[in-house]
Amino acid sequence: MKIMMFAHNGSLNRGCEAIVRSSTNIIKEKIHGSQVYLASGKPETDRLISKLDGIYDGSSRRLKRYSYEWLYSSVQVKLFQDESYALGKIHQNIVKHIPNMDICLSIGGDNYCYGEQPGWYEINKRVKAQGKKLVLWGCSIGQEDMSERKLADLKLFDLILARETLTYQMLKDKGLDNVKLCADPAFTMEKEELDLPDGWQAGNTVGLNFSPLVLERNAKSQVAVKELIVHILDKTDMTIALTPHVIQTGNDDYEVLQKYYEEFQHTGRVILLPNDLNAIQYKGYIARMRFFIGARTHATIAAYSNYVPTMVLGYSVKSKGIAKDIFGEEKLVLGIEEISDGLKLKSKFDEMLQEEDEIKATLRQTIPRIKEMSYKAVEYLNQLV
Repeated sequence: MKIMMFAHNGSLNRGCEAIVRSSTNIIKEKIHGSQVYLASGKPETDRLISKLDGIYDGSSRRLKRYSYEWLYSSVQVKLFQDESYALGKIHQNIVKHIPNMDICLSIGGDNYCYGEQPGWYEINKRVKAQGKKLVLWGCSIGQEDMSERKLADLKLFDLILARETLTYQMLKDKGLDNVKLCADPAFTMEKEELDLPDGWQAGNTVGLNFSPLVLERNAKSQVAVKELIVHILDKTDMTIALTPHVIQTGNDDYEVLQKYYEEFQHTGRVILLPNDLNAIQYKGYIARMRFFIGARTHATIAAYSNYVPTMVLGYSVKSKGIAKDIFGEEKLVLGIEEISDGLKLKSKFDEMLQEEDEIKATLRQTIPRIKEMSYKAVEYLNQLV
């Protein structure tokens, strides 16, 4: 079985790396003889994932102005409102590999959370036109993200694997019968434990991840997070490990966290993890933290999967759904509107501190079941062929 992952924009987003890495591992573990390929928008960033059978340049092509392709596309769009030809050419680096595959996995877990995706819609149509199986792998989609056009696209899939129950139930309520429930594959990802940095307190370090994406959507959150840092330094004796997880240009956690580090490094209790680690190395550090506070979903998954009590600075359905599946409620998840409230952040942190043992006990009980749900995705995938 030949499987191609697409809708991936590179591994400088360590969450995207975690999806590719863990998905490749569980597919190869459970489907004998499977070959897994990746079409990537930034293939040079994915070379570190050694178990892939091939990495293709899946980046978008620009149509050269006044070329035949450009002129023909312009006519099709202007006269017939038909983007199909243009989008096919733009995404030719992905489309050209479809004939050689048995299954195409659209792996961007939350690609469908960010408006219409005409490029992915076009690729999906071409997968189906060539008689190949089409799978949406480990997705999260909010009710607010849905549209008639998106729903029509989702109906094309042979299989939609929702990674949490909120998405699963919403899609079922929309009348989709091609949806199955699983869990994010990254719950199963291995970790690599590097040497601990100076200032790290074994068993008494809290990780903090914050992102430009959240800051962009709620500018006041920057001050609230600063208040939380002050609170932790004043009310506990813990070290704070600032933990980047996405290091893309224009969307770089490290740049945001470095400002906090410069402001608080004089305390001797704030450290900044490097910005050149891979997903399993970040997971190795997160696994050894006492608590974790994170905006990036896969940084929080790294914590949950190692039984680390976690507070989520959430901004979409995925954060709420994952917490609900673990705890039976949206525990310690703050919505985008709430995270500008310093008092609320401090209150939730105190709640996490007070319920530390109870939270750990719940994680130890539920995470094995969540990991089994990650493997269910492969079971459903195997049933397609």
